[in-house]
Amino acid sequence: EVQLQESGGGLVQPGGSLRLSCAASGFTFSRFAMSWIRQAPTKGVEWIAGLMSDNGRVDYADSVKGRFTISRDNAKNTLYLQMNDLRPEDTAVYFCAKSTGGGTYVYNSKGQGTQVTVSS
Repeated sequence: EVQLQESGGGLVQPGGSLRLSCAASGFTFSRFAMSWIRQAPTKGVEWIAGLMSDNGRVDYADSVKGRFTISRDNAKNTLYLQMNDLRPEDTAVYFCAKSTGGGTYVYNSKGQGTQVTVSS
């Protein structure tokens, strides 16, 4: 059974930083592309960052490019999201998502999410 558990969310002031983690189990983590997605109140799901496993390609949504960094530790089966220069519009529930393969961001599993609130 695929399990994805996010952690690291919280309340942070504008301009601050947070590092999210996603512990994965139940599948061969190194073989699958992984992504971070988020959902803000009253908004739809937004894909924000992805990291492919077949070629190491990394992609970001324009809304977070230059501020967020996705990474993974295959030895620890863990996905990370370093978030810097946080803005109030980054407030959302953040989810990690497992792709259907190594070279796609189409996902078929996600965790329960961790809340990030950016406010002064």
